[in-house]
Amino acid sequence: MKRVLISGASIAGPALAFWLRRAGFAVTLVEKAPALRVGGYPIDIRGTALTAVERMGILPALQDLHISTRRLTFLDGDGGEIVALAPEAVVGGDGGEDLEIRRGDLIRTLYDLVRDDVEVRFDDTVETLTDAAEGVDVTFRSGHRDRYDLVIGADGLHSRTRELVFGEEAPFHHYLGYCFAGFTMPNDFGLYREGVTWSKPGKGAALYAVLDSEEVHGFLVSARPEPPFEAFRNPEAQRELIARTFEGDGWEIPRLVAAMRAADDLFFDVISQIRMPSWSSGRVALIGDAAHAPSFLTGQGTSLALVGAYVLGHALATNPDHTAAFAAYEDRFRGFAEANQALVTEGQATLFPTTAEALEQRNAALRQFTEVPREPKPEHSALVLPEFPVAVR
Repeated sequence: MKRVLISGASIAGPALAFWLRRAGFAVTLVEKAPALRVGGYPIDIRGTALTAVERMGILPALQDLHISTRRLTFLDGDGGEIVALAPEAVVGGDGGEDLEIRRGDLIRTLYDLVRDDVEVRFDDTVETLTDAAEGVDVTFRSGHRDRYDLVIGADGLHSRTRELVFGEEAPFHHYLGYCFAGFTMPNDFGLYREGVTWSKPGKGAALYAVLDSEEVHGFLVSARPEPPFEAFRNPEAQRELIARTFEGDGWEIPRLVAAMRAADDLFFDVISQIRMPSWSSGRVALIGDAAHAPSFLTGQGTSLALVGAYVLGHALATNPDHTAAFAAYEDRFRGFAEANQALVTEGQATLFPTTAEALEQRNAALRQFTEVPREPKPEHSALVLPEFPVAVR
């Protein structure tokens, strides 16, 4: 029985673990956090990804977790309403099929699906990898050592696995011109199952209320010509950078900035994509954001993670040789991933334009939408998944 190590227990990692166990592999999941990281803003599952979760048998459970946002309201820099719309009218999609759920609910669902069938190592991470002819020798931060037939990096935008095998992140990191801060704050706004977005040229803010929660998700986004490298590992520098950016702005911005300063769950990062000429080397491959992060501006990160896990699992289940399997994975999936990455380009975030002219064009386009959902984007459903083999190894 082939042994596979998957680094990362968020979405892509457990989804791949499910398919590899179905194909008869012995799977170990390693996660650097001491427990599941279940925070974060709501995520979307659309198009081909719905087929993937249906075949996993979890579609009914996820449908029960659908949060069914009622509307998105867009405000100008003074807080005046531009338009209020159904979410599908903005992002495209099938309002009767697409799912929006809490990120933590999806992570728990995936983990519960595999927890009894795989070895899980929390509070540990890969320290070194040596890819040899007979397997991959791995040393963990804890000091534990082991050998695996394959190693899969599902460890996110700043993947440690990618760094160890392919080198530093810079050549693959394509900055899209924005940084953002996300956090939770008390729902003192009377919001219920809705989002509110405020914009000025080059910056924006959002409040997102999930169901009848006593908290809302707050976001502050700003355009910057270069990534703020000095703030990446310094939470206080992150808070000061955001506070300076929004100094003097009206509406509810002072309350968001104050909440951001006080938040104990602040998440700060740049908005970027990962673009690589190859997602594998030897016995090591990458999936999810580690391989092809599309950025949250596309709304497709979760769907790509779920579909990519299915495609890689299918390739390994149907190709005894890992080299052929990794090639089949890329051949089937790369076009789909790149088409979804192309939904947004540098400096052209639809929700947060960088110039007054672009902002007015966005507002004019929003006013043309109606409450009738737009057609689903073809990129969401462009890939047809092959049937997963019934026989296990």
